[in-house]
Amino acid sequence: MADSARHSTRTPDVGGRLNRDRGFLSNLYLPQLIPALLLILYGTVVIWSASLTNPNAVFSRHILGIVLGLIAAAVIWRFDCRALQNMSTALLIVDAILLVSPRIPGLSWSAMGMTGWIRIPFIHLTAQPSELAKLVTIFLMAALCAQYNGKVENLKDYVRLCAMLCIPFGLIFVQPDLGTGLIILVTGAIIIICSGPKPIWVLVTIGLIVAGSAFIIIESSIEGIPHILKTYQLNRLIVFVDPSVDPYGSAYNLQQAKIAVGSGGLFGKGLGNATQAASGFLPESHTDFVFALLAEEFGFVGSVLLLGLFAWMILSTVVLAMRIDAPFPKLVLVGCAAMWSFQVLENVGMCIGIMPITGIPLPYISFGSSSMIAQVMAIGMVQSMWMHRQKVG
Repeated sequence: MADSARHSTRTPDVGGRLNRDRGFLSNLYLPQLIPALLLILYGTVVIWSASLTNPNAVFSRHILGIVLGLIAAAVIWRFDCRALQNMSTALLIVDAILLVSPRIPGLSWSAMGMTGWIRIPFIHLTAQPSELAKLVTIFLMAALCAQYNGKVENLKDYVRLCAMLCIPFGLIFVQPDLGTGLIILVTGAIIIICSGPKPIWVLVTIGLIVAGSAFIIIESSIEGIPHILKTYQLNRLIVFVDPSVDPYGSAYNLQQAKIAVGSGGLFGKGLGNATQAASGFLPESHTDFVFALLAEEFGFVGSVLLLGLFAWMILSTVVLAMRIDAPFPKLVLVGCAAMWSFQVLENVGMCIGIMPITGIPLPYISFGSSSMIAQVMAIGMVQSMWMHRQKVG
C-alpha cells in the first residue's frame, strides 16, 4: 500500500516536468534556432583558429559578443515585439540617434578611416551603433509598411515609404559606411516590396537607383570636382570589373581571397593550417574575408556546409513569415531573412570575385562583437515572433 502511494505521487511529478518541457520547447522555433546555433558554433571554431596566428582575432572578445548577444536575444524572445508596431516615430528617432552617435564629440571613435564607432564612457569599450541600427530599421520599416495590410494602393504612400527608408540610408552613407548602408537599403527595400506596392512602381524605382548609381560612379571618376564616393570605394568598384587595373593595390585583397578559397580544395588544409592567412597574405582574414579563411581550412565541403546552414536558417524564417497572418511580424521576419541573405551573398561573393568588396561581415562567422551581438539579437526577434504568434496556418 505504501509502495503504491509513493508510486502514485511520483507519476504526476514526471508528467508535470514533461509538460513543462514541452511547453518550453513549444515557445522555441527550432527550425530556425538550430541552424543559427550551429552557425554560432561554426564561427567560434573559425575565430579560434584565426586567433592562433592573428593577434587581432581576440577569442575572448568573440565569446563575450556571443554571451551578450544571447542575453539580449533571450530578453527580446520574452518581449512581445508586436508592441513596436505603433511606435514608428520612436523607432525613427532611435534609428537616427544610433546612426548619428559616432559623430557626437566625446563618443566618436575612428577606425580604418571610418567614423562609425563610439567609445563607451568609463568602460572604454568601442561599439558600432550601425549594427544595432540594422535591427531598428527592420522594425521601423515593418511598422510603417504594416499600416497598409499587404496592399500599398496609393503612389504617394509608396513614395513616403521610400523616403523614410532614405533617412537611415543617408545617415549611414555619410559616415562613410557603404557596406552597412547597402544592407539597410536592401533590407528595407525588400520589406517595402513585400508590403504590396504595384510592380511598375518597383521597376521604376530600380531603374532610378541604377541610373543614380551610374551617375555617382561617373561623377566620382571626374577629376577636379567634389566626389560623392571616396577614392577607396571607387577603386573597389573598378577592380571588381577589372582586377588587373591595380593588382597590387585595391585588387590585392580580392586576389589573395581567391587564392585562399581555391587552395582549400575539396576538404581543406585542416583547422589552423590556413597558410594564406597565417602568412599574412590574406588581409582581414578574421573579419571581411573570413569566408576565405574558412574555405582554406575546411575546403569545398566545409563551405557547402556553411551555406547549407545559412539556407536552412533563412528558408525556415521565410516559411514562418508565410504562415503568420499579421502583417507586422510577417514583415519583421522578411526583414531578418533579407538582411541575412544579402550579407551572405555579398560577403561570400566578394571572396570569390562575383561581388564588389564592401566590407560587409559574414553573420555569426566574422569577428566583431557589435556585429555578433546584433546578429544574435536577430535570432531573438524571430523567436519572439514565433512565441507571440497569433494566427498560424
